[in-house]
Amino acid sequence: MAETERVFRNLAAVLKAAGKSFDHVARAGVYLTNMSDFVAMNGIYAKYFSQPFPPARRSAVAALPLGACVEIDLVVKA
Repeated sequence: MAETERVFRNLAAVLKAAGKSFDHVARAGVYLTNMSDFVAMNGIYAKYFSQPFPPARRSAVAALPLGACVEIDLVVKA
């Protein structure tokens, strides 16, 4: 899932610009248009977060803006 890798690289850049890292994430929201991508997304998710992983809400959606396959939002600790 190249798109998921790209999303995580973008999120890493935003976190870095804010002086934060994935270690500061309190919660993640993951939206997938195809649940068959769930396992691949989880593998990529595990590359960016350390255990214990922050809680993540994973949701199937009918569509995302601009035809995206995945969208991820993060809540970051202050």
